[in-house]
Amino acid sequence: MVEGFVPFRDYRTWYRVTGSLESTNKLPLIVVHGGPGCTHDYVESFKAISDLDGRAVIHYDQLGNGKSTHLPDKGPDFWTVALFLEELDAVLKHLGISKRYALLGQSWGGMLGAEHAVRRPTGLKALVIANSPANMRTWVAEANRLRRELPQDAQDTLTRHENAGTISDPEYVTASRVFYDRHVCRVVPWPPEVARTFAAIDEDNTVYRNMNGPTEFHVIGTLKDWTIEDRLHRIDVPSLMISGRFDEATPLAVKPYVSHIPDVRWVVFEHSSHMPHVEEKDLCMSTVSEFLSVHD
Repeated sequence: MVEGFVPFRDYRTWYRVTGSLESTNKLPLIVVHGGPGCTHDYVESFKAISDLDGRAVIHYDQLGNGKSTHLPDKGPDFWTVALFLEELDAVLKHLGISKRYALLGQSWGGMLGAEHAVRRPTGLKALVIANSPANMRTWVAEANRLRRELPQDAQDTLTRHENAGTISDPEYVTASRVFYDRHVCRVVPWPPEVARTFAAIDEDNTVYRNMNGPTEFHVIGTLKDWTIEDRLHRIDVPSLMISGRFDEATPLAVKPYVSHIPDVRWVVFEHSSHMPHVEEKDLCMSTVSEFLSVHD
């Protein structure tokens, strides 16, 4: 594995390459993490694909997160989709793979990956969208529908603290965890890499707060009106859509990708929620590897 930093604007974006970029017969895979505001840690398992089929797998921490430059004083005008598209292009160029690569985006990373793909970059040869909504209004509506299926005491606790403005209270955090354990990651206790990402968000929630908002249920940041539904027909590369049976990215939330991308396959992981790469790791890795190998 090789680590380094990409100069981006006046900042630095951390990256890591697992495997060799010298392989000419395998598409290098760049993995785009979610959030917005997470870190690469919780999607680390995708590096196993390098062992499965010999391709290079690249992780990076988006600006404001993880080992990349943190900018806690920047407001919502700074944290935009355009910013992160520019950063992705900078990473691809720096690594010398912009003419031939595959992209896997998880959750917000898949939204960003779709935004990248609708521009039809000539180097993109295959796309994996994992657990991503195509419209944030649908995402919020579905999150709140799933919330109404939680035990009543958990619902009451969430509502009480939201009304009081005390969502950092341990009681609220515990009630939120009931939702997360059902619809985000069903492996309990959470694996260390998942716990590290959530701890990082707690330490610096600048990006999440500005782009999403306070919680999964209240998206009031710069993404609140985001949709890509009417542009998905422009994606012209083979695509794989991944979701979990218990995913907070529900069938209604992901269906536009399946309906509007011309060349797409949809795989639902029956024992997973929002993180099949953790919850059904081996099956998820082999599924992605087999898809990419067809298009190498």
